[in-house]
Amino acid sequence: MGAYEDVFRASVEDREGFWLRAAEALEWHRSPTKALDESNPPFYRWFPDGELNVAHNALDRHVEAGRGEQAALIYDSPVTDTRRTYTYAKLRDEVATFAGVLRELGVGPGDRVVIYMPMVPEAVVAMLACARLGAVHSVVFGGFAAKELAVRIDDATPKVVVSASCGIEGKRVIEYKPLLDKAIELSTHKPEKQVILQRPQAGAAMGPNDVDWTDAAAKASPADPVPVRSTDPLYILYTSGTTGKPKGVVRDGGGYATALAWSMPNVYDVGPGQTIFTASDVGWVVGHSYIVYAPLLAGATTILYEGKPVGTPDAGQFWRVMSEYGVRSMFTAPTAFRALKKEDPNGEYARKYDLSGLKYLFLAGERLDPETFRWASELLKIPVIDNWWQTETGWPIVSNPAGMELLEIKPGSPTRPLPGWDVQVLDADGRELPAGEDGAIVAKLPLPPGAFPTLWNDDERFVKSYMSAFPGYYLTGDGGRVDSDGYVFVMGRTDDVINVAGHRLSTGGMEEVLASHPDVAECAVIGVADQMKGQIPRGFVVLKAGVDAASEGYEDKLRAELVQMVRDQIGAVASLKEVAIVPGLPKTRSGKILRKTMRGIADGADEPVPSTIESVDVLDALRPVLRKD
Repeated sequence: MGAYEDVFRASVEDREGFWLRAAEALEWHRSPTKALDESNPPFYRWFPDGELNVAHNALDRHVEAGRGEQAALIYDSPVTDTRRTYTYAKLRDEVATFAGVLRELGVGPGDRVVIYMPMVPEAVVAMLACARLGAVHSVVFGGFAAKELAVRIDDATPKVVVSASCGIEGKRVIEYKPLLDKAIELSTHKPEKQVILQRPQAGAAMGPNDVDWTDAAAKASPADPVPVRSTDPLYILYTSGTTGKPKGVVRDGGGYATALAWSMPNVYDVGPGQTIFTASDVGWVVGHSYIVYAPLLAGATTILYEGKPVGTPDAGQFWRVMSEYGVRSMFTAPTAFRALKKEDPNGEYARKYDLSGLKYLFLAGERLDPETFRWASELLKIPVIDNWWQTETGWPIVSNPAGMELLEIKPGSPTRPLPGWDVQVLDADGRELPAGEDGAIVAKLPLPPGAFPTLWNDDERFVKSYMSAFPGYYLTGDGGRVDSDGYVFVMGRTDDVINVAGHRLSTGGMEEVLASHPDVAECAVIGVADQMKGQIPRGFVVLKAGVDAASEGYEDKLRAELVQMVRDQIGAVASLKEVAIVPGLPKTRSGKILRKTMRGIADGADEPVPSTIESVDVLDALRPVLRKD
């Protein structure tokens, strides 16, 4: 048996002992004697008698161990031409000072603080300052519309909101303060104060309840870490719900810190003094877990990047950052690499930089299509590792555990479940399906440490949304299969499985085929209503840069090739007859293609524009194609 098999078996056969040993990686104010409280399923609680402070574990612990001068956080912003390094000692001091600011404003254990910030170091400082006080932060993606921010303010009822005068999206400056003011005007709950970080790109007009970050920090006394119970909430992170109202995913402190501290060396193969570059946003779960908390808990160096993979100013920025800072592991979304592939199909920018220190590329947030996997693998000549997880789970459910044992990579699969995750595939009646058969992917309860214990102030919705479809299991909402080797294949949301004349087909399988065409940069397949067959698939492809699409007959030829490829590789049953060549696909700011929105428009519904959309213009341009106007 390999290392992975041994460790996974230990997590199943002795769950209590396994996670108590993992918890020893942290410093506890009161060490837990019990790993799991199972007295009130499905509301499981980890390390119920433990007390700790997560910010102390992320910062003070390393300073006290003599590593205060090591780089903790590197801020690299091509959009403002700024680079700044924070050592562990400096970051601890800044966090302690800002915790003092929040304490002066009346923030204490259990109080909520909404953080509405761009990708600047102060966003990380604000998160950790809340954790230092035992307060609960709720980060809202910077630049979210006022209405969406208001909904989150009303749900979290924060005592204070922390924001900035502006953010930068590519080449555009987005003023945050007017959005925040409008959100507070719209919200029923009124925060007592707003702390505003003034940025030089656009100043904010200050009101009577506004506090200037710099002025307040200059007068504040540093605050010491406040020990809280392991089961107390560390943060709330909102994720979109099917009913329109966002769901406030709750994260506890002790279970989350334990899981993240375990994952860094075992999954990402990053330890003290080594560097991880997670190109995401602190507004998303990947940013919470692998820009902020996990690297700092592990004593590693984390990079906070303010920019895009392409266009700020070019497609070489990721490679520059990796080369400059000696990055060991990189983590981003497949969308980012599809953008690089489209802009620089031959990888010429990558060849300009020394990437010899890069050992792994991790991709998550959406399905990693085999074509993007192949392109990145051939370009970088290192393991390209898909990992599958969700806002609700806090850390990966399925991944290749690179730091423990690098398992065989199968394109299209994020590999095998990590310790603590009992992943199964069930049919509609809740029966476990044999290897190779598609169904609903679920995780057997209890979920491991780090996963959400409930939704904020909504236990009922927690049970209804996640725990009631298959009692005793967490419904992931994704469909797929497990093969005979135990590899999990995630083929997309269960509502992306389409029914064509009684045949259940995965749009993900069709996307794999379209993406393998040498001229295709990225694609989406959706199921649209059809009177005869119930649903039929429609494909949408974006071409790579440099493809001469204007040549006579090219588009018709390409469409015919793509339709034939799907027929050859999936069969005539797929019924894919329509493929549109489009300039872009509508996405969320975290890079997920808005397939549900596309499907609704194609079906003629008055589909609302999601608040998470990156560019309304892309959707507007696609609307007549979807509706065949």
